[in-house]
Amino acid sequence: MHTVAVCGTGYVGLVTAVCLARFGNDVIAYDTDHTKIAMINAGRLPFHEPALAPMLHTCVSNGSLRFHTSAAHALAGREIVFIAVGTPVGPLGDADLTYVRQAVKEIATYASSDLLVVNKSTVPVETADLVARLLERYGNGRRRLMVASNPEFLREGTAVEDFMHPERIVIGTDDDAAAALLKNLYAPIDAPVLVVEPHTAEMIKYAANAFLATKVSFVNELSNICDAVGANVDDVLTGIAYDRRIGKHYMQPGLGFGGSCLPKDVSALAHVARAHAIEPAMLDAVLDVNRRQIARAVSAIEANVGDLDVSTGALLGLSFKPDTDDVRESPAIALARALLTRGATLRVHDPAAMTAARAILRDAVTYMKTPYEAAQGAHYLIVATPWENYRSLDWRRVYDSMQRGNLFDMRNALDAINLRQLGFTYYGVARPAPAKITA
Repeated sequence: MHTVAVCGTGYVGLVTAVCLARFGNDVIAYDTDHTKIAMINAGRLPFHEPALAPMLHTCVSNGSLRFHTSAAHALAGREIVFIAVGTPVGPLGDADLTYVRQAVKEIATYASSDLLVVNKSTVPVETADLVARLLERYGNGRRRLMVASNPEFLREGTAVEDFMHPERIVIGTDDDAAAALLKNLYAPIDAPVLVVEPHTAEMIKYAANAFLATKVSFVNELSNICDAVGANVDDVLTGIAYDRRIGKHYMQPGLGFGGSCLPKDVSALAHVARAHAIEPAMLDAVLDVNRRQIARAVSAIEANVGDLDVSTGALLGLSFKPDTDDVRESPAIALARALLTRGATLRVHDPAAMTAARAILRDAVTYMKTPYEAAQGAHYLIVATPWENYRSLDWRRVYDSMQRGNLFDMRNALDAINLRQLGFTYYGVARPAPAKITA
């Protein structure tokens, strides 16, 4: 058993704290947000994440996990502290390390014994060096404060599974004792452990997210070409996915990538490149293709619906992906905003993200309790986030309730053949209607 502190109870911090406690470690998570800590102590998650709540309740009940707002209390007698604070996009597209700096200063001030300081936040290359310098500046020299980078690879919606059964664990440190301590902490996990120097560990995280974003932008640009020439992008992707060098993961056309990681991390990596006099042409193209997807979607809707200011639309899905309430950089929100600027009247629904979306869209849209209510009387319907329960809707009921059966499947999540048979005028992403064959 290890004594662990986790600085930050956002998505990464809370998942890390709960999962490490589940392994039998003594974990204290702390945060300056008193409201959030009170919510967690009351047994409520501050975000939607399947499978996390039952594990949280178990760990709190058995005493292996506690939460505080005091850094001094949380750090007392700890062996390891994980920094899991936000690193938002700065004004130049760089990563803003304000919260990391604050966390390190607190750690150096309040650490009561030798301590391993682990960067879990997504940070640019050379941040481990910065952390080491800050610890030396603010520490009193009586304790040994080691530094390591340990990037996370959690996907929203499957974070517990990703933590418990990762594809790899990356440890970045030049300190053998730090590497041994982290390897021992992660011993219950059956996964390859890669120990590298800190710069490499930091780059691995950015490289992974930039490559995933590249795949998304590639398939969206491909779908645009398919749409122009009348090819079916689903069949094209099936054909190329048989090549094991390509595969099928992250190869789904749609509105583009969003969330708290890919847009921010690609932008930050591009900033790092420019800071070292390297022009990131591919990264810039990835971001540019992603930005243009929303405009293409709006054009497709206008071309088939007509003037948006005289019709009512139903928008299903507001989170950036299914199984999360995260609307940060959500393409669905971006689409809603773009349609609103065209004078659209929108009724919206999402299984988990209504509260978060309301903070952004406010009263510009009407929030409906069910997707059926959203569709009632609508001239067109858009599926913007492919939640599983949207796939299983009674689409006959939906069709019968709409004024006109225009359906825009912006994630290619639905059965186009069935929907067309029901009477919908179905528009997918580069999914042309089958040509009619005459004798």
